[in-house]
Amino acid sequence: MISVNEKGLAIIDEMLDWEEEIKVESSQLENGATIIDCGVNVEGGYDAGMYLSRLCLADLAEITYTKFDLEGLPVPAIQVVTDHPIVACMGSQYAGWRISVGKYFGMGSGPARALGLKPKELYEEIGYKDDSEAAVLVMESGALPDEEIVEYIAKHCSVDPENVYIAVAPTSSIAGSVQISARIVETGIHKLESIGFDINSIKSGFGVTPIAPVVGDDTKCMGSTNDCIIYCGETYYTVDYGQEDLEDFVKKAPSTTSKDFGKPFFTTFKEANFDFFKVDAGMFAPAKVTINDVATQKSYTSGHINSPILLESFGIKEV
Repeated sequence: MISVNEKGLAIIDEMLDWEEEIKVESSQLENGATIIDCGVNVEGGYDAGMYLSRLCLADLAEITYTKFDLEGLPVPAIQVVTDHPIVACMGSQYAGWRISVGKYFGMGSGPARALGLKPKELYEEIGYKDDSEAAVLVMESGALPDEEIVEYIAKHCSVDPENVYIAVAPTSSIAGSVQISARIVETGIHKLESIGFDINSIKSGFGVTPIAPVVGDDTKCMGSTNDCIIYCGETYYTVDYGQEDLEDFVKKAPSTTSKDFGKPFFTTFKEANFDFFKVDAGMFAPAKVTINDVATQKSYTSGHINSPILLESFGIKEV
């Protein structure tokens, strides 16, 4: 079985070899853990964002930069293609580990989740568990983790602290924005799973979405990065499903079906008093979803792109 952490460790080695060129900075804590700053106290950039995206997906996807036509304005975008959608996206990339220790908080994603089984029920559903002496984690946070955080992660992953490797970038950074947009395929799979679809039938995934500029603090950037997927993200999945209800699942999958669809996410979040539980979870999905079923040789598509809202979210002014 593929070890997502062993594949992640190979990417970490690349980052350490090229840290000056990709504008990241590594450090070693007293307990031996390796921390790679990709945008907290360093510049980071698109190269760092690509490495973060590769880490999240455990190098089980081909990731390339492209462009998106946003109301006549060319903006950077990212394309993700994978033949290992469940292990890469759900077994590794999904931001399913909320790490809160003392005053520190960060969203954990990437290979280490498969050691800690975060969340356990998801790993039971997809039938995957990693076995590795190294734990590789991507942290979305505005602060670098210390020894206490590492000890917490090491304990949950059943590894020694010196075998913990954490790459960190805040939402309000180029690298952070890139790795969030690279979640386009995963976001669609997660939405399908949440509405009861058998995600183990998904055999390949393709997605493309714009990359948000830095528009403010982490909360503001959380809005614009989510809007990239919600309003302009497109996905295409190949499945081996063979059941008549596929059409119904495709109808329900896009963000366009959400009651909160239609305005920038930051506006929706603010109106909900910044309480995620008051925001319709169905909104977190690609704008457009297409599925080809090899069992029935039929394809269905649903949803639509809404570029004007993303342009509003980006706040780009013509001068």
